[in-house]
Amino acid sequence: MSSTIRLYPSKPDKVYVYATCLVDLFSPQSGLDAIRLLELAGVEVIYVPKQSCCGQPAYSSGYNDDARTTALSQMALFPEPWPVVVLSGSCGGMMHHHYRRLFAGSEHENSANTFCDRVFELTEFLVHVCRLRLEDKGPDTSVVLHTSCAARREMKVHVTARQLLGQLDQVELREQAYESECCGFGGTFAVRHPAISEAMVQDKTQHLSDTQAEQLVSADWGCLLNINGALEYQGRPLKGIHLASFLLNRLEGHHA
Repeated sequence: MSSTIRLYPSKPDKVYVYATCLVDLFSPQSGLDAIRLLELAGVEVIYVPKQSCCGQPAYSSGYNDDARTTALSQMALFPEPWPVVVLSGSCGGMMHHHYRRLFAGSEHENSANTFCDRVFELTEFLVHVCRLRLEDKGPDTSVVLHTSCAARREMKVHVTARQLLGQLDQVELREQAYESECCGFGGTFAVRHPAISEAMVQDKTQHLSDTQAEQLVSADWGCLLNINGALEYQGRPLKGIHLASFLLNRLEGHHA
């Protein structure tokens, strides 16, 4: 992981968007909403259709060779020196931090480090690069924010997500107990340790529901799939949407 303090560039004319597998497969509208937010911030968005997995499942399972093969194929899709804006803190952490580890000491080290420097998570990019200012046109509501472990601990974007929500005059941000605790998804963790994962998401859904917020928001669809599935199974009324969709709804005056 890079130990240097990150320096943010001035706002570019163009960016690549890395949608992630889960957005592509389970919530394409979240990707379209994120693109619209970036366009409203004044940048042209380039989407490369051949993008696929970032390689995190292989990497976190110890298959480094497979992860390198995947990483090389993905980096090759973004040849221009534009920022790569990732719609997940988890995938962002993999591409910004762990690609460096995968290629350290190899012939690809320099090119990988250059690529990693171009990777930004969506909320981080909107706050620190675009300096986006939001005008809330939606009705009064309350939300609770969930941030994935990688987004919080690797990318530190729980801060930027809060900053964006804090700009919305008609939105009350409520805090859950034990906010920093994992929801139990953890990619392959949920498959390898289902009983532990189930206990963790039970705690998470209880703490989220205890806030009595009208809406759950998160910038990571892995967590949302896990939490929403548990909430529905438990018969709880709370439901989560991607932060990009929530923000765009507020700008357009819709109730999420």
